[in-house]
Amino acid sequence: MHINDFDFELPEALIAQHPPEVRGSSRLLASWQDQAFQNLHFPDVVSFFKSGDVLVMNDTKVIKARLFGQKASGGKIEVLVERVMDDHTVWAHVRSSKSPKPGMVLEFGEDKAVMVERKDALFVLQFQGEKTVWEVLEEQGHMPLPPYIERADDADDDERYQTVYAQNDGAVAAPTAGLHFTPEILQQLQDKGVALHFVTLHVGAGTFQPVKVDNIEEHHMHSERFWVAQSVVDAIDEAKARGNHVWAVGTTSMRALESAALTGRLQAGSGDTDIFITPGFEIKVVDRLITNFHLPKSTLMMLVSAFHGYEKIMALYQHAIENEYRFFSYGDAMVLTRQTFNKD
Repeated sequence: MHINDFDFELPEALIAQHPPEVRGSSRLLASWQDQAFQNLHFPDVVSFFKSGDVLVMNDTKVIKARLFGQKASGGKIEVLVERVMDDHTVWAHVRSSKSPKPGMVLEFGEDKAVMVERKDALFVLQFQGEKTVWEVLEEQGHMPLPPYIERADDADDDERYQTVYAQNDGAVAAPTAGLHFTPEILQQLQDKGVALHFVTLHVGAGTFQPVKVDNIEEHHMHSERFWVAQSVVDAIDEAKARGNHVWAVGTTSMRALESAALTGRLQAGSGDTDIFITPGFEIKVVDRLITNFHLPKSTLMMLVSAFHGYEKIMALYQHAIENEYRFFSYGDAMVLTRQTFNKD
């Protein structure tokens, strides 16, 4: 398919610049294969679950991955950590008037890092001194808001650009579908007999990378680290044997699960995944998907088209625009069914 097949006109006013005033109060657009779209509010999602269903969430935690500093020469720099390799080493994107050379010292207040080498678009930085990378980021770092949020991060983002169940440090972008969930909604699901399980996929900055090829089959996905536990596999296998549904919160949970099933059956494990889910991809695990609205021409538009059906997704997005849903990370949500399944 051509990249333009996944394009749409989005009024700038629909790009959410702030989270809703109250977590969990966003709108929800529900789309089943054989029914008209339903305009709802996020707490209504509970009504779609049945006792015995499994809900899988990504428990990655966003780190304060953006650093502002200067070179020893005085030139300003902006660093976005992509991956923490150990307590003193990171792979990072670096923005400056001139790219740093190996051996150059970068200063972040009293903290310093040396640029060791360049690996394609990423720089290997070695932090000096007794502080760990984690300590430097916590003290000096800023929440890495997406590029389409045209404002500086503030104290509110420290809480709101993080899911209520975030546990494992490592993401540089939030698994945004999870931002809608509150402890109360999660409790309602448990009270209904829904089993809550977690995978981990550390979302990278590559999630915002534009697709630069016309033929989407020529695009190479960025790589992200994921973990799927045996307890998750067992719960999913048992649910499917009962005839229950497996729900994924967000494209990152879905990518983790489908990556763990590339051999043909779901298996526990961990590793790096560059899975690219496009129309024609065989979805093996996820039956229901809760997600936000995605960027035009993005790999996530391709993923939801593969899951729900291309024509259905394009119609759904047009409906969302006409009804002024809020888009992207701090925007509204949708719930989708796998295109080969009916609601029952």
